[in-house]
Amino acid sequence: MGSEAPPPLPPKWASKPCIMGIDEAGRGPVLGPMVYGCLYCARSYQKTLSTLNFADSKTLKEEKREELFENLKADESIGWAVDVIDPRELSDKMLKKSKINLNEISHNSAIGLINKVLGIGVLLTEVYLDTVGDAEKYRLKLSEIFPNIKIVVAKKADSLYPVVSGASIVAKVTRDRALRDWVLDETAENLQRNFGSGYPGDPQTKDWLKDHKHSVFGFPTLVRFSWGTCTSYSKDFVEVLWESDATDEEGNGRSTKRQMKLTSVGFTTLKRKTEDIESSGKGRCKFFQARKLELLPQF
Repeated sequence: MGSEAPPPLPPKWASKPCIMGIDEAGRGPVLGPMVYGCLYCARSYQKTLSTLNFADSKTLKEEKREELFENLKADESIGWAVDVIDPRELSDKMLKKSKINLNEISHNSAIGLINKVLGIGVLLTEVYLDTVGDAEKYRLKLSEIFPNIKIVVAKKADSLYPVVSGASIVAKVTRDRALRDWVLDETAENLQRNFGSGYPGDPQTKDWLKDHKHSVFGFPTLVRFSWGTCTSYSKDFVEVLWESDATDEEGNGRSTKRQMKLTSVGFTTLKRKTEDIESSGKGRCKFFQARKLELLPQF
């Protein structure tokens, strides 16, 4: 039996009151992961932090971001962590029956990072975040979960607080590297990596999506197929008939609603009577089909 790796040791300054900044990169792109990053340090290190030239990562060139990231990694007075959310996970959560929207996914990621740092023994007393949705509602939500931590949620927090600026650099560099080094799961010979920035407005990204759609299988797993950008390509997709969905939902009147949602991403359900599907055997579990068991209408 294998054993789990022990949790990382907390830094020497972890027992002192500490501050943390959290920011994201890749919320808007149609390609690649969304990354949440955090940076934390002792509150007494705050003045020094402001001299390290951290800034909103969007205002910095790639070379500068890479340099600052390597500097903070080498600084023993700074800790950092990331949460890389796969594009498949984003699409799955946003399209599942019990949908989780992007704001909630973002909130959960930030909560996870706070818990992760608390879990290694860091005494967090203050956390600073850029707003996602209503700033006050977000602050209250986090304050209820972490009542012993001062929560500050602000617009443009990555420009206001150096600790959030540092987190912005962590998130942005991590996402850029992830996209640059992404290994495509698909093995088709015509797959290309010239997908541009991944943002919906990028002409290179649009061309890549157009050239890499499949009429049956949709898009490569790099693509967040739940994004509205992908909807315009769905007219070229083959319709898929989900008979079991029609069976499950016909009785409660939700077939039409389900069909509309599937149609929006290139899929439709076929309406058939439950009796017809049962008699054909296509709507039943393989367990019953293999044993040639049929549903008895009455005893």
